[in-house]
Amino acid sequence: MSQLIAPSVLAADFANLQRDVEMINRSEADWFHIDIMDGVFVPNISFGMPVLRDIVKHATKTIDCHLMIVDPDRYVETFAKLGCHILTVHYEACIHLHRTLQLIKSHGMKAGVALNPHTSVHLLTDVIQDIDLVCLMSVNPGFGGQSFIENTYDKITQLKKIIDYKKSDTLIEIDGGVTDNNAKQLVDAGADVLVAGSYVFKSADQEATIKSLRALANS
Repeated sequence: MSQLIAPSVLAADFANLQRDVEMINRSEADWFHIDIMDGVFVPNISFGMPVLRDIVKHATKTIDCHLMIVDPDRYVETFAKLGCHILTVHYEACIHLHRTLQLIKSHGMKAGVALNPHTSVHLLTDVIQDIDLVCLMSVNPGFGGQSFIENTYDKITQLKKIIDYKKSDTLIEIDGGVTDNNAKQLVDAGADVLVAGSYVFKSADQEATIKSLRALANS
């Protein structure tokens, strides 16, 4: 499969959110990446349910929701009803991860697991066949515009070995500090999905930036 590009809506202009959503619709992006933060699991608050509902109303592509919240099980059904296609929870926030994954799938969504920079990929070995997507945080979660953590390349390589050993179809998503300077190297290491926020939305021509990033990732 070709590598996928998922612009992070967290970096969009909140005062012109519909405009930026429609830009992603027109672009060569594949997914919408939407970060939901509660101010508890991470030191920031992002989108609430009404805003997510409005994003989904205008979006025409896959909705990839990344929950940076405590006790995510309480909201799985709500996010399914809001129209999320992929729901990613943090390993660090789930006491019973396997149960949470099954709950997500029971509501018709694909199940993702995110790992903070300090969390080992080997902790997912026993459940990797139940995971549709692993989101490797390549910055500390909670804020956009941070610098890429170089150890991410090693984590991708280690995770890819686990996926291959277990004969799983799990996708590897990279979230944080993705630019044209590291996109090709991330893909070469084994990444399938690149999340790009500030790099896209702070560029002069956002659609062109998405197009060039996608071309670079699939070169």
